[in-house]
Amino acid sequence: MTSLALPQPISASNQESATTPILSIHKLHRSFGSKVAVNHLSFALEPGQICALLGPNGAGKTTLIKMLTGLLQPNHGQISYQGQAYQPNQQELKRLIGVVPQHNNIDRELTPIENLKVHGLLYGIRGKALTKAIEHSIEFSGLGEHRHQPAERLSGGMKRRLVIARALMHQPKMLFLDEATVGLDPHSRRHIWQFLRQINQQGCTIFLTTHYLDEAEQLADRVMLIERGKLIADASPSALKQQLGSYVVETQSPAYSQNFFPSRAHAVESIGQLQNAATIRETNLEDVFLNLTGRRLKPLD
Repeated sequence: MTSLALPQPISASNQESATTPILSIHKLHRSFGSKVAVNHLSFALEPGQICALLGPNGAGKTTLIKMLTGLLQPNHGQISYQGQAYQPNQQELKRLIGVVPQHNNIDRELTPIENLKVHGLLYGIRGKALTKAIEHSIEFSGLGEHRHQPAERLSGGMKRRLVIARALMHQPKMLFLDEATVGLDPHSRRHIWQFLRQINQQGCTIFLTTHYLDEAEQLADRVMLIERGKLIADASPSALKQQLGSYVVETQSPAYSQNFFPSRAHAVESIGQLQNAATIRETNLEDVFLNLTGRRLKPLD
């Protein structure tokens, strides 16, 4: 994939302070009748982070994303971007964020260039600035050879890259992705990961939901676990694994069991005391999720 700079900002008025969180929420709450979807959540994100939000179906992930992007009003609580209270109808604040929904909502009959042009016009980008932004987005997303091809003919991975490129057309400071790689083959998923890393290296903060624990482990420098609308863990992937124990000893007989240890040496020492066969491996986020929730996180595929 070609590594290029993101499109130049349309305006320099949205420069964030290095000391101000790009996003902060305080006691955010949303219920639907008697069902609580998001339960008084509070957290803040610093500029430049990649944060992965994990949780089972119905945990409140999509509801949270919708509130953070103005698609759904909270019952109460506060959302702030760069220290300013967020109102979806405020264009200056709205331009701070880009949104990639779970499903590809591109116009299948239009080409990548035409899809990007429509989005740019909606955000008030015109003339040479629009042409330049489209060209940068096409090249950055690796769709140069397919720029004049109807979107319906693109592969699943290419369509996903087009949706992401479209969300970046107006030069947002923060990108939200709901299940960024769901349904894609392993090669396409890795391509999207590389694409997102490049976006982040250009200064864009990323907040994503995923059912793929390896995706969170590969991409995120911060992981949040949510269950029944509440935040139950919030740390780096390495810190979450260290809290549980960096190494796990597994036995299959007489019954399956897991025991976690702070180091490989401690794990090896424990095996010497066992009478049954055992294996040692490094702890992963699936272990963390299982121990915190009592269940495994199943991919949406």
